Amino acid sequence: MLAGPDLKEELQKLKGCRTGEAKLTKGFNLAARFIIHTVGPKYKTRYRTAAESSLYSCYRNVLQLATEQAVSSVGFCVINSAKRGYPLEDATHIALRTVRRFLEIHGETIEKVVFAVSELEEATYRKLLPLYFPRSLKEESQSLPYLPADIGNAEGEPVVPERQIRISEKPGALDDNLEEEDEGLGADLSFIGSHAFARMEGDVDKQRRLILQGQLSEAALQKQHQRNYNRWLCQARAEDLSDIASLKALYQTGVDNCGRTVMVVVGRNIPVTLIDMDKALLYFIHVMDHIAVKEYVLVYFHTLTSEYNHLDSDFLKKLYDVVDIKYKRNLKAVYFVHPTFRSKVSTWFFTTFSVSGLKDKIHHVDSLHQLFAAISPEQIDFPPFVLEYDARENGPYYASYPPSPDL
Repeated sequence: MLAGPDLKEELQKLKGCRTGEAKLTKGFNLAARFIIHTVGPKYKTRYRTAAESSLYSCYRNVLQLATEQAVSSVGFCVINSAKRGYPLEDATHIALRTVRRFLEIHGETIEKVVFAVSELEEATYRKLLPLYFPRSLKEESQSLPYLPADIGNAEGEPVVPERQIRISEKPGALDDNLEEEDEGLGADLSFIGSHAFARMEGDVDKQRRLILQGQLSEAALQKQHQRNYNRWLCQARAEDLSDIASLKALYQTGVDNCGRTVMVVVGRNIPVTLIDMDKALLYFIHVMDHIAVKEYVLVYFHTLTSEYNHLDSDFLKKLYDVVDIKYKRNLKAVYFVHPTFRSKVSTWFFTTFSVSGLKDKIHHVDSLHQLFAAISPEQIDFPPFVLEYDARENGPYYASYPPSPDL
């Protein structure tokens, strides 16, 4: 083995690997930190569904392990071998769509995925790659007619229609839109309540095709977004977020001079490289859902942040895209306290090219004296280091300031 004899010893410690599982070892002599091992299924026509599910699990579990180890690049060989009789084109569809779906949902840390194929497999991969990874809008549009009818669920997992159920939030009340989305599902189950399961999102690829073809109405798009937000909210309410709460990076304080709720974000308390940023997003939603129903302002202390505290634009864009419309409508101002030149440039680029409608709400505040023109000092719970820094740079502040117009 190219990895050396140590790999063989470590493999013996794993005590085997079942079909669909994935297990991790060191890379040893290979030019890789880790090797992820998996076992593909044998293919028999009568057990096709089981084979599809197992092959999906192989790719999904490999990617999950890679993410847990903070791996930035992953190389895949063709897991389905000719010896096991899996039809190459069918297997390639599963491989590509599983990787695509995983990267859409969980792939923030993975920068590159490489498919290592032989000459026998290369033509099939070249033919199917544009369907799942189009390089341009034109290529995406051209590929739409060739996407197979069976494209799995939101995770890329094979769907077995006869095992699906249809969920209704209001028993006895028909919803034409839901009937269209759930067409072809098996049993009809009535469910009372507001659990996220009762608002399962439909076929994402189908919706994407309809968007490209201009057939999905604005109302349907808003409904789809609302379902997505509600899933995040339900997960936020169910998850243990005490580790994120303990950072004291987001909290409610008083009100501004216009009577609007003030929320504080402390940049220095966000160890971006050490925490699960999806959990941070969940915590934000958990705290802000009831705040955002009425007008509010954000005070972001950029004071003494380092490169390890900076939220990247991809995370901020994801946050902006996920949150409910009320967040954007009721957010009246963002006070960016103690900005640096670099942060001002980054903010300008982000609000100009990544999101719309936010630029006019952002106010860069170089000193607390300026902030107090909009929010009385008694209405803000300051981290001590912010006060110390501002006193050093701008002189001490005074206890009372006359009310004045918003910035």
